[in-house]
Amino acid sequence: MRDVVFTRQSGWIPSVIREDGELKLMLGAGADANHDPRTFTFPIGEAHLAVIREDLARHLLLWSAVLPLCDAAGTRGQLDENAAVALLDPILLAAPADVDALFQHIRWDRRRLVAHGADIDLLGRGQVCAAMRAATETSNEKRAQEYHANHRRAERGAALGPLDAAILRYTGQYLHGATVPRRIPDAVDPALLPEVMRVIATAERACAGMRIGRDPRRGKRATDRRDWARMETTVQEAVRRAHPELVDDAVRTVSFLMCSEAAGRAGSTSMEDDEAAADHRAERGGSAMKTALSFTDDKGVEKKWLRSSPRTAAAEFWEFVGDRSAADNEVFTIEDEAMGEGIQLHFYADSIARITTLREGEGEGEGAGAGESEGGADPEYRVEYSLVDGISGYRTLVSAFVRGGCAALEHHGPWLSDVAEFERARRRRDSR
Repeated sequence: MRDVVFTRQSGWIPSVIREDGELKLMLGAGADANHDPRTFTFPIGEAHLAVIREDLARHLLLWSAVLPLCDAAGTRGQLDENAAVALLDPILLAAPADVDALFQHIRWDRRRLVAHGADIDLLGRGQVCAAMRAATETSNEKRAQEYHANHRRAERGAALGPLDAAILRYTGQYLHGATVPRRIPDAVDPALLPEVMRVIATAERACAGMRIGRDPRRGKRATDRRDWARMETTVQEAVRRAHPELVDDAVRTVSFLMCSEAAGRAGSTSMEDDEAAADHRAERGGSAMKTALSFTDDKGVEKKWLRSSPRTAAAEFWEFVGDRSAADNEVFTIEDEAMGEGIQLHFYADSIARITTLREGEGEGEGAGAGESEGGADPEYRVEYSLVDGISGYRTLVSAFVRGGCAALEHHGPWLSDVAEFERARRRRDSR
């Protein structure tokens, strides 16, 4: 039989219950293996109940000291009741100076106290009893989150000035640096907002005209990491040059905002729009547009494209890559069967092969495969390799091929037919 003897307004502050005639403190903390909240209890005495009823500060101090014991119990372990009971007298019944001394030697949850109004400066000086004089039953979780964020920065040696903090609030990253940044002018002190906007304007001017393209090798919505790094570096250099007083956290959040917005724009564009720049780079070297192409991946899946298709060949191919590319599927081929030529993209090695049929197979009888013949000569191919500079390089090569075939790739080399020589070139590049 369990009866609630005393509870406070906040449901998370530990309650006192009577279970089978025994007084116990009951609190919820942590979660089990199924992510459901865990509940812990341990015995207390009548004298402890009297203090808990009358002294909110002592009640909260006890809670903050017991929470680490609950954390130690994990998802299925038992609360160390002896350790919990041993905290009762020193926290609830001892003199304030002795309580302060105890908290110098035990683990305790500082964020809980901050959330309930503790004076942060006094906590930092070890005066926990004095810090709790203004304690409240209701919690302010945002205050606790801000305290935790500032504590993490202090551990890294990052001290924010007013403008630094305002910029982080503007991007929504003051509490959580991993949050996708966005523009929140209402979160900034109106007196500081004009200065924040001057920093943002510096960043916008620095990356004007830059874009972050898509990288179908990593999925349909993935963006080009090189483009991201290029924009990030450009923005950070410009902001540091124009506003040298800003700390790294503020500079990084501004560049993160610019890159995230550019990546968002890239993700919402069509594949045809994303191919425009690649088509421009690939114009040199012929324009004999293909009429029919076959796309295949390393798993044997095939997709056909015809000139009558409403989409361009390059856009259709990269859509195919975005759907099919994976860690175990990194080789894709584009083939023009009518012309006897094709290209093979090796994403795992940042390389490409162009393949040209020099002589068709002279098979006799039915059933001869594409690479063999019965009673006749095998087909003969010329295979040449080239290194590729990231996804932008792949886009240029694919656009050139679908516009003019293998001949159009001549100006995008060098092309090496000797495999050993090509492997040496690839190793030299990778070692840099």
